[in-house]
Formats: sequence, structure tokens, C-alpha cells
Amino acid sequence: MEISTESENNKVAASFSNRQIIFLKFSLFVLIDLCVLNLFNQYWEHVIISDFTTSLYAAMLMQFLFQVTIAFEHRIGQKFFSNKTRIHHKVLHALTIWLILFISKLIILKTINLFFNNSIQFIGEMHGVVPFIVVVITMIVVERNFLRVFRALK
Repeated sequence: MEISTESENNKVAASFSNRQIIFLKFSLFVLIDLCVLNLFNQYWEHVIISDFTTSLYAAMLMQFLFQVTIAFEHRIGQKFFSNKTRIHHKVLHALTIWLILFISKLIILKTINLFFNNSIQFIGEMHGVVPFIVVVITMIVVERNFLRVFRALK
């Protein structure tokens, strides 16, 4: 197997369209989320998933809803806080982001319950909200660390 040169790698990277890159990123994050969900299902009694196919659909749905949440949060930030430099605007912006992200997790949990009924269960504190947030935070940490490693390989 021949190792390609940096210029060959740049040609390959430049040959992808933005839509292809978004698709690859989405697919990769779905696979990461799938692994995280199934590891929690296997090793933590607070997460119960009936089968692999259900966890795959859940990972796809969660990733889609995560991306919608991020887009919404960015849009709100740009619309209301983009030209604000005063400290109280920055504090309000941070609180708004936190509120959007927290409420979105409750909406995602409710959406999972609607789509999958009893096929996916988060059991524990606050009707499963705490275990669900632990799983979501783990997914985000793993995704960010994966990106950090990927970018470091330049």
C-alpha cells in the first residue's frame, strides 16, 4: 500500500462538495451515537434498548435533532446577540444558549418516547431525564474528541 503525499490528500479533500462533507459528518456522528447508546445499553441499567435496529434509528433521530438544535441556537445568537458587546448582553446570550440546549434535550427525550414508546427507556432520576442527559453529554464529548483527533492529524 502506497502512502499518498500531502498534495494528493489536498486534491482528494478538495474534491468533496459541502453536501458530501455534511453527509459524511452526519453519518460518522450517527455511528458514534450508535456506539455510545449501545454501550450504555449493555453496561448501565438506566438505559434499556430493545434491539440494535431501534438504537440505530434512535441515533439517527437524535443526531438530526442535535443538528436542528445547534442551527436554532446559532440563528438566535446571530439575530439577537451578534452586535452586542456589553457584559449583560453576553450574560443574557450565555443564559439563552443554556436554556435552548437544556429545553432541547427535554424535547428530544419526549420525541424519542413518542417514536419508540417502550423500545427505549431511560430509567432513573426525574423520569429518566438525568440518565438521558448523561448519555447525551457522553455522545457530545465523544464526538468532540473524535473531531479533535481528526483535526490534529493534518
